[in-house]
Amino acid sequence: MEQDVPVIIHGEQDAPSAKTGEEPVIADQLKEIGQSLSEVVSSFRESESFEQLEKIYEQTKEYIRKNPARAMVYSLGAGAVLGLFLRKKH
Repeated sequence: MEQDVPVIIHGEQDAPSAKTGEEPVIADQLKEIGQSLSEVVSSFRESESFEQLEKIYEQTKEYIRKNPARAMVYSLGAGAVLGLFLRKKH
């Protein structure tokens, strides 16, 4: 089942927010936000907290490999408790 979808491509003169020779303000803001997030993620990866999280992750994987049944029971119990707390009361 194929359908033809019309595609409309606007040039710079058609775009309402674009001025000649100037990038839209939103694009600049998005670039700045992206750079800021990239810097934050990089600094977090270099932090001691990230190393601790990696250790906890590896310990958790190891525990689940050694005790799959117990890990499943814990997961089901945690899900049931969260379900009781988050359910809507009418």
